[in-house]
Amino acid sequence: MLVCMGHKSLMAMVTAIIVTAALVGCGREPQRQPQPPTQEATAAAHDFADALSRRVTGDAMWAHLEKLQQIADAHGGNRALGTPGYEASVDYVADALRDKGFDVQVPEFELRLPFADTPEVTVAGTPIEAKPLEFTIGTPGVSGPLVPAKVDDTPGCTASDYDGLPVKGAVALVDRGHCPFSVKQEVASKSGAIALIVANNVDEERMGGTLGEKTDVKIPVVSVSKADGERLRANPGETTIKLNAGVRTERTRNVIAQTKTGSTSDVVMVGAHLDSVPEGPGLNDNGTGVAAVLETALQLGSSPDINNAVRFGFWGAEELGLIGSNKYIESLNMEELKDIALYLNFDMLGSPNPGYFTYDGDQSAPRDPNGGVPRVPEGSAGIERTLAAYLEDAGKSPQDINFDGRSDYDGFTQAGVPAGGIFSGAEGEMTEEQAERWGGTAGQPFDPNYHKETDTLDHVNRTALEINGAGVGYAVGLYAQDQRGRNGIPIREDRTRHPLSTP
Repeated sequence: MLVCMGHKSLMAMVTAIIVTAALVGCGREPQRQPQPPTQEATAAAHDFADALSRRVTGDAMWAHLEKLQQIADAHGGNRALGTPGYEASVDYVADALRDKGFDVQVPEFELRLPFADTPEVTVAGTPIEAKPLEFTIGTPGVSGPLVPAKVDDTPGCTASDYDGLPVKGAVALVDRGHCPFSVKQEVASKSGAIALIVANNVDEERMGGTLGEKTDVKIPVVSVSKADGERLRANPGETTIKLNAGVRTERTRNVIAQTKTGSTSDVVMVGAHLDSVPEGPGLNDNGTGVAAVLETALQLGSSPDINNAVRFGFWGAEELGLIGSNKYIESLNMEELKDIALYLNFDMLGSPNPGYFTYDGDQSAPRDPNGGVPRVPEGSAGIERTLAAYLEDAGKSPQDINFDGRSDYDGFTQAGVPAGGIFSGAEGEMTEEQAERWGGTAGQPFDPNYHKETDTLDHVNRTALEINGAGVGYAVGLYAQDQRGRNGIPIREDRTRHPLSTP
Protein backbone atom coordinates (compact mmCIF):
# COMPACT_ATOMS: atom_id res chain seq x y z
CA MET A 1 0.00 0.00 0.00
CA LEU A 2 1.32 3.41 -0.95
CA VAL A 3 0.71 6.18 1.61
CA CYS A 4 1.39 9.76 0.45
CA MET A 5 3.08 11.90 3.13
CA GLY A 6 4.52 15.39 3.04
CA HIS A 7 8.16 14.61 2.28
CA LYS A 8 10.71 17.39 2.56
CA SER A 9 12.97 15.87 -0.02
CA LEU A 10 12.17 16.58 -3.67
CA MET A 11 13.82 13.30 -4.60
CA ALA A 12 11.55 11.43 -2.20
CA MET A 13 8.54 13.12 -3.77
CA VAL A 14 9.65 12.11 -7.27
CA THR A 15 10.25 8.56 -6.06
CA ALA A 16 6.74 8.40 -4.59
CA ILE A 17 5.26 9.57 -7.90
CA ILE A 18 7.22 6.93 -9.81
CA VAL A 19 6.09 4.17 -7.43
CA THR A 20 2.49 5.29 -7.75
CA ALA A 21 2.70 5.22 -11.54
CA ALA A 22 4.24 1.76 -11.41
CA LEU A 23 1.40 0.43 -9.30
CA VAL A 24 -1.19 1.85 -11.67
CA GLY A 25 0.69 0.40 -14.63
CA CYS A 26 0.56 -3.04 -13.03
CA GLY A 27 -3.23 -2.90 -12.90
CA ARG A 28 -3.81 -1.88 -9.27
CA GLU A 29 -5.17 1.59 -8.73
CA PRO A 30 -3.76 3.66 -5.84
CA GLN A 31 -5.74 3.50 -2.63
CA ARG A 32 -8.38 6.13 -2.24
CA GLN A 33 -9.07 7.56 1.18
CA PRO A 34 -12.40 5.94 2.18
CA GLN A 35 -15.16 8.43 2.76
CA PRO A 36 -18.46 7.85 4.57
CA PRO A 37 -21.21 7.43 1.97
CA THR A 38 -23.56 10.34 1.57
CA GLN A 39 -27.29 9.80 1.38
CA GLU A 40 -27.16 10.80 -2.26
CA ALA A 41 -24.40 8.27 -3.02
CA THR A 42 -26.24 5.50 -1.19
CA ALA A 43 -29.45 6.25 -3.03
CA ALA A 44 -27.61 6.33 -6.36
CA ALA A 45 -26.02 2.95 -5.63
CA HIS A 46 -29.42 1.41 -4.87
CA ASP A 47 -30.87 2.92 -8.03
CA PHE A 48 -27.99 1.45 -10.05
CA ALA A 49 -28.51 -1.96 -8.41
CA ASP A 50 -32.26 -1.88 -9.05
CA ALA A 51 -31.72 -1.00 -12.71
CA LEU A 52 -29.18 -3.79 -13.24
CA SER A 53 -31.44 -6.24 -11.44
CA ARG A 54 -34.34 -5.47 -13.78
CA ARG A 55 -32.15 -6.08 -16.82
CA VAL A 56 -31.25 -9.62 -15.67
CA THR A 57 -34.45 -11.10 -17.07
CA GLY A 58 -35.94 -14.55 -16.93
CA ASP A 59 -36.02 -14.78 -20.73
CA ALA A 60 -32.30 -14.04 -21.02
CA MET A 61 -31.32 -16.51 -18.30
CA TRP A 62 -33.58 -19.14 -19.83
CA ALA A 63 -31.81 -18.71 -23.17
CA HIS A 64 -28.47 -19.49 -21.49
CA LEU A 65 -30.01 -22.59 -19.89
CA GLU A 66 -31.34 -23.75 -23.23
CA LYS A 67 -27.84 -23.52 -24.64
CA LEU A 68 -26.35 -25.46 -21.72
CA GLN A 69 -29.03 -28.14 -22.18
CA GLN A 70 -28.17 -28.37 -25.87
CA ILE A 71 -24.48 -28.73 -25.01
CA ALA A 72 -25.22 -31.57 -22.61
CA ASP A 73 -27.55 -33.29 -25.10
CA ALA A 74 -24.84 -33.15 -27.77
CA HIS A 75 -22.11 -34.52 -25.50
CA GLY A 76 -23.34 -37.63 -23.73
CA GLY A 77 -25.88 -36.01 -21.44
CA ASN A 78 -23.58 -34.13 -19.08
CA ARG A 79 -21.12 -31.26 -18.72
CA ALA A 80 -18.74 -32.89 -16.25
CA LEU A 81 -15.02 -32.35 -15.80
CA GLY A 82 -12.90 -33.91 -18.50
CA THR A 83 -15.75 -34.22 -21.01
CA PRO A 84 -16.45 -32.43 -24.29
CA GLY A 85 -19.61 -31.10 -22.64
CA TYR A 86 -17.59 -29.19 -20.07
CA GLU A 87 -15.19 -27.81 -22.68
CA ALA A 88 -18.13 -26.65 -24.78
CA SER A 89 -19.62 -24.96 -21.69
CA VAL A 90 -16.33 -23.11 -21.12
CA ASP A 91 -16.29 -21.95 -24.73
CA TYR A 92 -19.90 -20.79 -24.61
CA VAL A 93 -19.38 -18.63 -21.52
CA ALA A 94 -16.00 -17.28 -22.67
CA ASP A 95 -17.30 -16.40 -26.14
CA ALA A 96 -20.37 -14.61 -24.72
CA LEU A 97 -18.14 -12.48 -22.49
CA ARG A 98 -15.69 -11.69 -25.29
CA ASP A 99 -18.55 -10.64 -27.54
CA LYS A 100 -19.49 -8.09 -24.88
CA GLY A 101 -15.97 -6.63 -24.84
CA PHE A 102 -14.50 -8.42 -21.82
CA ASP A 103 -10.91 -9.54 -21.73
CA VAL A 104 -11.38 -13.20 -20.83
CA GLN A 105 -8.91 -15.59 -19.28
CA VAL A 106 -9.37 -19.36 -19.26
CA PRO A 107 -6.55 -20.44 -16.93
CA GLU A 108 -5.77 -24.12 -16.90
CA PHE A 109 -5.11 -25.99 -13.71
CA GLU A 110 -4.02 -29.49 -12.90
CA LEU A 111 -5.85 -31.79 -10.55
CA ARG A 112 -5.28 -35.27 -9.20
CA LEU A 113 -8.39 -37.43 -9.19
CA PRO A 114 -8.70 -40.63 -7.21
CA PHE A 115 -10.23 -43.72 -8.76
CA ALA A 116 -11.05 -47.10 -7.26
CA ASP A 117 -13.07 -50.21 -7.99
CA THR A 118 -15.03 -52.00 -5.28
CA PRO A 119 -12.53 -53.76 -2.99
CA GLU A 120 -12.50 -57.52 -2.55
CA VAL A 121 -12.05 -58.14 1.17
CA THR A 122 -12.23 -61.48 2.95
CA VAL A 123 -11.62 -62.22 6.63
CA ALA A 124 -11.28 -65.86 7.66
CA GLY A 125 -12.66 -66.77 4.24
CA THR A 126 -15.80 -64.64 4.63
CA PRO A 127 -16.40 -61.76 2.19
CA ILE A 128 -16.77 -58.36 3.86
CA GLU A 129 -18.38 -55.34 2.20
CA ALA A 130 -15.88 -52.50 2.09
CA LYS A 131 -15.38 -49.12 0.48
CA PRO A 132 -12.06 -47.59 -0.63
CA LEU A 133 -10.98 -44.31 0.90
CA GLU A 134 -10.22 -41.66 -1.69
CA PHE A 135 -6.56 -41.44 -2.76
CA THR A 136 -5.76 -44.92 -1.48
CA ILE A 137 -3.28 -46.98 -3.40
CA GLY A 138 -4.36 -50.31 -4.86
CA THR A 139 -3.02 -53.81 -4.55
CA PRO A 140 -3.29 -56.95 -6.74
CA GLY A 141 -3.65 -58.87 -3.51
CA VAL A 142 -2.23 -58.62 -0.02
CA SER A 143 -2.80 -61.04 2.85
CA GLY A 144 -2.02 -61.16 6.54
CA PRO A 145 -3.60 -61.65 9.95
CA LEU A 146 -6.10 -59.05 11.05
CA VAL A 147 -4.80 -57.15 14.10
CA PRO A 148 -7.20 -54.74 15.82
CA ALA A 149 -5.57 -51.66 17.34
CA LYS A 150 -6.21 -50.84 20.96
CA VAL A 151 -9.59 -49.32 21.76
CA ASP A 152 -8.96 -45.88 23.27
CA ASP A 153 -9.68 -42.19 22.75
CA THR A 154 -7.18 -41.94 19.86
CA PRO A 155 -7.89 -45.04 17.77
CA GLY A 156 -4.93 -45.69 15.50
CA CYS A 157 -3.72 -42.10 15.85
CA THR A 158 -0.50 -42.79 17.79
CA ALA A 159 2.15 -45.48 17.65
CA SER A 160 1.28 -46.49 21.22
CA ASP A 161 -2.04 -47.83 19.95
CA TYR A 162 -0.06 -50.74 18.48
CA ASP A 163 2.32 -51.31 21.42
CA GLY A 164 2.76 -55.02 22.05
CA LEU A 165 0.65 -56.04 19.04
CA PRO A 166 1.94 -58.24 16.16
CA VAL A 167 1.12 -55.59 13.56
CA LYS A 168 4.17 -56.09 11.33
CA GLY A 169 3.02 -57.87 8.17
CA ALA A 170 -0.60 -57.70 9.35
CA VAL A 171 -3.76 -55.91 8.24
CA ALA A 172 -4.54 -53.32 10.93
CA LEU A 173 -8.11 -52.59 12.05
CA VAL A 174 -8.87 -49.22 13.67
CA ASP A 175 -11.99 -47.29 14.52
CA ARG A 176 -12.87 -44.00 12.89
CA GLY A 177 -12.43 -40.87 14.98
CA HIS A 178 -10.16 -38.29 16.66
CA CYS A 179 -7.62 -37.83 13.85
CA PRO A 180 -7.66 -37.70 10.03
CA PHE A 181 -7.60 -40.92 8.04
CA SER A 182 -4.24 -39.85 6.65
CA VAL A 183 -2.75 -39.95 10.15
CA LYS A 184 -4.18 -43.41 10.81
CA GLN A 185 -2.63 -44.62 7.55
CA GLU A 186 0.75 -43.14 8.37
CA VAL A 187 0.84 -44.61 11.90
CA ALA A 188 -0.26 -48.06 10.69
CA SER A 189 2.26 -48.17 7.86
CA LYS A 190 5.13 -47.04 10.09
CA SER A 191 4.12 -49.75 12.57
CA GLY A 192 4.57 -52.35 9.84
CA ALA A 193 0.98 -52.94 8.68
CA ILE A 194 0.52 -54.00 5.06
CA ALA A 195 -3.04 -52.61 4.81
CA LEU A 196 -5.56 -50.76 6.95
CA ILE A 197 -9.28 -51.26 7.57
CA VAL A 198 -11.13 -48.34 9.19
CA ALA A 199 -14.39 -49.23 10.97
CA ASN A 200 -17.09 -46.59 11.15
CA ASN A 201 -18.00 -45.26 14.59
CA VAL A 202 -21.61 -44.39 13.72
CA ASP A 203 -24.41 -46.37 12.14
CA GLU A 204 -24.73 -45.43 8.48
CA GLU A 205 -25.03 -47.44 5.33
CA ARG A 206 -21.50 -46.91 4.07
CA MET A 207 -18.74 -44.65 5.22
CA GLY A 208 -17.04 -42.23 2.87
CA GLY A 209 -13.74 -40.51 3.45
CA THR A 210 -10.52 -39.30 1.92
CA LEU A 211 -6.85 -39.68 2.73
CA GLY A 212 -6.22 -36.29 1.13
CA GLU A 213 -4.77 -35.33 -2.20
CA LYS A 214 -1.35 -34.52 -0.78
CA THR A 215 -0.95 -37.56 1.47
CA ASP A 216 1.93 -39.92 0.74
CA VAL A 217 -0.11 -43.11 0.94
CA LYS A 218 1.95 -46.22 1.66
CA ILE A 219 -0.67 -48.95 2.16
CA PRO A 220 -4.17 -49.66 0.83
CA VAL A 221 -6.96 -48.31 3.06
CA VAL A 222 -10.60 -49.38 3.02
CA SER A 223 -13.56 -48.75 5.32
CA VAL A 224 -16.26 -51.01 6.74
CA SER A 225 -19.48 -50.40 8.65
CA LYS A 226 -19.64 -50.07 12.42
CA ALA A 227 -21.38 -53.45 12.73
CA ASP A 228 -18.80 -55.21 10.56
CA GLY A 229 -16.01 -53.54 12.48
CA GLU A 230 -17.37 -54.87 15.77
CA ARG A 231 -17.65 -58.39 14.32
CA LEU A 232 -14.13 -58.30 12.92
CA ARG A 233 -12.69 -57.06 16.21
CA ALA A 234 -14.39 -59.92 18.04
CA ASN A 235 -13.37 -62.57 15.47
CA PRO A 236 -10.21 -61.55 13.58
CA GLY A 237 -8.69 -63.93 11.07
CA GLU A 238 -6.50 -64.19 7.98
CA THR A 239 -7.41 -61.22 5.80
CA THR A 240 -7.00 -60.64 2.06
CA ILE A 241 -7.55 -57.36 0.23
CA LYS A 242 -7.59 -56.88 -3.54
CA LEU A 243 -8.16 -53.40 -4.90
CA ASN A 244 -7.71 -51.61 -8.20
CA ALA A 245 -7.16 -47.98 -7.19
CA GLY A 246 -4.91 -45.02 -7.78
CA VAL A 247 -4.81 -41.40 -8.88
CA ARG A 248 -5.04 -39.92 -12.37
CA THR A 249 -3.98 -36.41 -13.39
CA GLU A 250 -6.16 -34.16 -15.55
CA ARG A 251 -6.16 -30.56 -16.69
CA THR A 252 -9.19 -28.34 -16.99
CA ARG A 253 -10.13 -24.64 -17.07
CA ASN A 254 -11.82 -21.84 -15.17
CA VAL A 255 -13.24 -18.76 -16.88
CA ILE A 256 -12.32 -15.33 -15.46
CA ALA A 257 -13.35 -11.87 -16.70
CA GLN A 258 -13.22 -8.43 -15.09
CA THR A 259 -14.63 -5.03 -15.91
CA LYS A 260 -12.16 -2.52 -17.32
CA THR A 261 -13.52 0.17 -15.02
CA GLY A 262 -13.74 0.58 -11.24
CA SER A 263 -11.19 0.34 -8.46
CA THR A 264 -9.03 -2.75 -8.81
CA SER A 265 -8.20 -2.53 -5.11
CA ASP A 266 -11.84 -3.14 -4.12
CA VAL A 267 -12.92 -5.89 -6.46
CA VAL A 268 -16.41 -7.36 -6.25
CA MET A 269 -15.97 -11.01 -7.18
CA VAL A 270 -18.97 -13.11 -8.18
CA GLY A 271 -18.87 -16.76 -9.13
CA ALA A 272 -20.74 -19.91 -10.11
CA HIS A 273 -19.48 -23.40 -10.84
CA LEU A 274 -19.68 -24.41 -14.47
CA ASP A 275 -19.38 -28.20 -14.27
CA SER A 276 -22.10 -30.79 -13.78
CA VAL A 277 -21.84 -34.24 -12.25
CA PRO A 278 -21.30 -37.11 -14.73
CA GLU A 279 -24.79 -38.42 -13.98
CA GLY A 280 -26.66 -35.56 -15.62
CA PRO A 281 -26.65 -32.21 -17.45
CA GLY A 282 -26.73 -30.09 -14.29
CA LEU A 283 -29.25 -27.47 -15.35
CA ASN A 284 -30.23 -26.42 -11.84
CA ASP A 285 -26.89 -27.52 -10.38
CA ASN A 286 -25.45 -25.29 -11.58
CA GLY A 287 -26.68 -24.04 -14.93
CA THR A 288 -28.97 -21.65 -13.07
CA GLY A 289 -26.08 -19.98 -11.23
CA VAL A 290 -24.07 -19.77 -14.45
CA ALA A 291 -27.00 -18.25 -16.36
CA ALA A 292 -27.59 -15.61 -13.68
CA VAL A 293 -23.95 -14.63 -13.26
CA LEU A 294 -23.31 -14.61 -17.01
CA GLU A 295 -26.35 -12.48 -17.76
CA THR A 296 -25.37 -10.08 -14.98
CA ALA A 297 -21.96 -9.69 -16.63
CA LEU A 298 -23.46 -9.13 -20.06
CA GLN A 299 -25.92 -6.53 -18.77
CA LEU A 300 -23.28 -4.75 -16.69
CA GLY A 301 -20.89 -4.64 -19.64
CA SER A 302 -17.13 -4.56 -19.78
CA SER A 303 -16.70 -0.81 -19.13
CA PRO A 304 -19.57 0.37 -16.94
CA ASP A 305 -19.57 3.59 -14.92
CA ILE A 306 -18.85 1.96 -11.55
CA ASN A 307 -16.69 2.74 -8.53
CA ASN A 308 -15.40 -0.80 -7.93
CA ALA A 309 -14.31 -3.36 -10.51
CA VAL A 310 -16.35 -6.55 -10.84
CA ARG A 311 -14.66 -9.88 -11.53
CA PHE A 312 -16.64 -12.87 -12.75
CA GLY A 313 -15.50 -16.44 -12.10
CA PHE A 314 -16.92 -19.62 -13.61
CA TRP A 315 -15.37 -22.56 -11.78
CA GLY A 316 -14.35 -25.99 -12.97
CA ALA A 317 -14.23 -29.20 -10.91
CA GLU A 318 -16.54 -27.93 -8.17
CA GLU A 319 -18.32 -31.25 -8.11
CA LEU A 320 -15.04 -33.00 -7.33
CA GLY A 321 -14.28 -30.91 -4.26
CA LEU A 322 -14.39 -27.17 -5.08
CA ILE A 323 -11.11 -27.60 -6.92
CA GLY A 324 -11.36 -24.85 -9.53
CA SER A 325 -12.12 -22.05 -7.08
CA ASN A 326 -9.47 -23.29 -4.65
CA LYS A 327 -6.87 -23.45 -7.41
CA TYR A 328 -7.75 -19.89 -8.38
CA ILE A 329 -7.29 -18.62 -4.82
CA GLU A 330 -3.99 -20.50 -4.54
CA SER A 331 -2.80 -18.68 -7.68
CA LEU A 332 -3.14 -15.25 -6.03
CA ASN A 333 -0.40 -13.56 -4.05
CA MET A 334 -1.26 -11.75 -0.81
CA GLU A 335 -1.73 -8.35 -2.43
CA GLU A 336 -4.00 -9.78 -5.12
CA LEU A 337 -6.00 -11.58 -2.47
CA LYS A 338 -6.43 -8.37 -0.46
CA ASP A 339 -7.73 -6.65 -3.59
CA ILE A 340 -10.86 -8.84 -3.45
CA ALA A 341 -13.31 -6.93 -1.27
CA LEU A 342 -16.00 -9.63 -1.20
CA TYR A 343 -17.14 -12.80 -2.92
CA LEU A 344 -20.72 -13.55 -4.00
CA ASN A 345 -21.54 -17.20 -4.72
CA PHE A 346 -24.52 -18.49 -6.69
CA ASP A 347 -25.09 -22.24 -6.82
CA MET A 348 -28.58 -23.68 -7.55
CA LEU A 349 -31.08 -20.86 -8.02
CA GLY A 350 -34.04 -22.66 -9.60
CA SER A 351 -34.84 -25.76 -7.55
CA PRO A 352 -38.20 -27.33 -8.46
CA ASN A 353 -39.50 -27.07 -4.87
CA PRO A 354 -37.58 -23.90 -4.10
CA GLY A 355 -36.41 -22.43 -0.86
CA TYR A 356 -35.05 -18.92 -0.56
CA PHE A 357 -31.89 -19.12 1.51
CA THR A 358 -29.11 -16.67 2.22
CA TYR A 359 -25.75 -17.80 3.59
CA ASP A 360 -25.58 -17.11 7.32
CA GLY A 361 -23.17 -14.19 7.44
CA ASP A 362 -24.21 -13.05 10.92
CA GLN A 363 -24.05 -16.59 12.36
CA SER A 364 -27.57 -16.38 13.75
CA ALA A 365 -28.77 -19.79 12.55
CA PRO A 366 -28.38 -22.96 14.65
CA ARG A 367 -25.22 -24.82 13.71
CA ASP A 368 -25.00 -28.43 12.64
CA PRO A 369 -23.45 -30.10 15.72
CA ASN A 370 -21.45 -32.39 13.43
CA GLY A 371 -20.37 -29.63 11.06
CA GLY A 372 -17.79 -27.80 13.13
CA VAL A 373 -17.46 -24.02 13.35
CA PRO A 374 -17.26 -22.32 9.94
CA ARG A 375 -15.00 -19.38 9.26
CA VAL A 376 -17.16 -16.38 8.42
CA PRO A 377 -15.04 -13.26 7.80
CA GLU A 378 -16.01 -9.78 8.91
CA GLY A 379 -18.29 -8.16 6.35
CA SER A 380 -20.29 -11.32 5.60
CA ALA A 381 -23.13 -10.20 7.90
CA GLY A 382 -23.67 -7.10 5.78
CA ILE A 383 -23.79 -9.17 2.61
CA GLU A 384 -26.45 -11.37 4.18
CA ARG A 385 -28.51 -8.32 5.15
CA THR A 386 -28.26 -6.96 1.60
CA LEU A 387 -29.46 -10.21 0.02
CA ALA A 388 -32.12 -10.80 2.67
CA ALA A 389 -33.52 -7.31 2.10
CA TYR A 390 -33.62 -7.96 -1.63
CA LEU A 391 -35.57 -11.21 -1.15
CA GLU A 392 -37.99 -9.52 1.27
CA ASP A 393 -38.64 -6.85 -1.35
CA ALA A 394 -39.20 -9.62 -3.90
CA GLY A 395 -41.89 -11.13 -1.67
CA LYS A 396 -39.87 -14.08 -0.34
CA SER A 397 -39.03 -14.16 3.35
CA PRO A 398 -35.47 -15.57 3.45
CA GLN A 399 -34.01 -18.14 5.78
CA ASP A 400 -30.40 -18.61 6.87
CA ILE A 401 -28.32 -21.54 5.73
CA ASN A 402 -24.96 -22.41 7.24
CA PHE A 403 -21.61 -21.94 5.55
CA ASP A 404 -21.18 -25.71 5.46
CA GLY A 405 -18.35 -25.83 2.92
CA ARG A 406 -20.42 -27.35 0.12
CA SER A 407 -19.87 -24.67 -2.51
CA ASP A 408 -17.22 -22.38 -3.91
CA TYR A 409 -17.52 -19.70 -1.23
CA ASP A 410 -15.53 -22.03 1.04
CA GLY A 411 -12.08 -21.26 -0.35
CA PHE A 412 -12.79 -17.54 -0.17
CA THR A 413 -14.02 -17.57 3.42
CA GLN A 414 -11.11 -19.78 4.46
CA ALA A 415 -8.81 -17.19 2.90
CA GLY A 416 -10.53 -14.38 4.84
CA VAL A 417 -12.74 -12.90 2.11
CA PRO A 418 -16.26 -11.83 3.19
CA ALA A 419 -18.84 -13.87 1.31
CA GLY A 420 -22.53 -14.39 0.75
CA GLY A 421 -25.03 -15.72 -1.72
CA ILE A 422 -28.51 -17.02 -2.48
CA PHE A 423 -29.44 -20.72 -2.64
CA SER A 424 -32.71 -22.49 -3.48
CA GLY A 425 -32.00 -25.86 -1.82
CA ALA A 426 -30.65 -29.25 -2.82
CA GLU A 427 -31.46 -32.77 -1.59
CA GLY A 428 -32.78 -31.70 1.84
CA GLU A 429 -36.52 -31.90 2.47
CA MET A 430 -38.73 -28.85 2.92
CA THR A 431 -40.33 -28.53 6.34
CA GLU A 432 -43.95 -27.62 7.07
CA GLU A 433 -42.87 -24.18 8.25
CA GLN A 434 -40.87 -23.62 5.06
CA ALA A 435 -43.81 -24.74 2.91
CA GLU A 436 -46.02 -22.18 4.65
CA ARG A 437 -43.34 -19.54 4.19
CA TRP A 438 -42.67 -20.17 0.49
CA GLY A 439 -45.64 -22.12 -0.82
CA GLY A 440 -43.77 -25.33 -1.60
CA THR A 441 -44.44 -28.98 -0.79
CA ALA A 442 -43.46 -30.13 2.69
CA GLY A 443 -41.74 -33.47 3.04
CA GLN A 444 -40.28 -33.31 -0.46
CA PRO A 445 -36.71 -32.39 -1.47
CA PHE A 446 -36.04 -28.87 -2.64
CA ASP A 447 -34.51 -30.52 -5.71
CA PRO A 448 -35.47 -34.20 -6.18
CA ASN A 449 -33.26 -34.23 -9.32
CA TYR A 450 -30.11 -33.24 -7.45
CA HIS A 451 -27.09 -34.98 -9.04
CA LYS A 452 -29.33 -37.07 -11.28
CA GLU A 453 -29.99 -37.55 -14.97
CA THR A 454 -33.27 -35.68 -14.50
CA ASP A 455 -31.61 -32.35 -13.60
CA THR A 456 -32.81 -30.94 -16.91
CA LEU A 457 -34.29 -27.66 -18.12
CA ASP A 458 -37.79 -29.11 -17.72
CA HIS A 459 -37.24 -29.28 -13.97
CA VAL A 460 -35.95 -25.76 -13.35
CA ASN A 461 -38.42 -23.53 -11.49
CA ARG A 462 -38.56 -20.43 -13.62
CA THR A 463 -40.11 -18.21 -10.95
CA ALA A 464 -37.34 -19.02 -8.49
CA LEU A 465 -34.73 -18.44 -11.19
CA GLU A 466 -36.21 -15.05 -12.06
CA ILE A 467 -36.27 -13.90 -8.43
CA ASN A 468 -32.86 -15.27 -7.45
CA GLY A 469 -31.18 -14.41 -10.73
CA ALA A 470 -32.28 -10.80 -10.51
CA GLY A 471 -30.81 -10.85 -6.99
CA VAL A 472 -27.41 -11.53 -8.53
CA GLY A 473 -27.73 -8.35 -10.56
CA TYR A 474 -28.87 -6.39 -7.53
CA ALA A 475 -26.01 -7.47 -5.25
CA VAL A 476 -23.35 -7.00 -7.93
CA GLY A 477 -24.70 -3.58 -8.88
CA LEU A 478 -24.87 -2.38 -5.28
CA TYR A 479 -21.37 -3.39 -4.23
CA ALA A 480 -19.91 -2.22 -7.52
CA GLN A 481 -20.97 1.28 -6.49
CA ASP A 482 -20.93 1.30 -2.68
CA GLN A 483 -19.02 -0.91 -0.23
CA ARG A 484 -19.42 1.23 2.88
CA GLY A 485 -22.26 1.98 5.26
CA ARG A 486 -24.33 -0.41 7.36
CA ASN A 487 -23.98 -3.36 5.02
CA GLY A 488 -20.46 -2.54 3.94
CA ILE A 489 -17.23 -4.46 4.20
CA PRO A 490 -13.76 -3.69 5.62
CA ILE A 491 -11.61 -1.23 3.72
CA ARG A 492 -8.51 -2.71 2.12
CA GLU A 493 -6.08 -1.78 4.87
CA ASP A 494 -8.25 -3.59 7.44
CA ARG A 495 -8.68 -6.80 5.42
CA THR A 496 -7.13 -9.93 6.85
CA ARG A 497 -6.21 -12.49 4.24
CA HIS A 498 -4.66 -15.91 4.57
CA PRO A 499 -3.14 -18.17 1.91
CA LEU A 500 -5.41 -21.10 1.20
CA SER A 501 -4.00 -24.43 2.31
CA THR A 502 -5.71 -27.62 1.25
CA PRO A 503 -5.40 -30.95 3.07
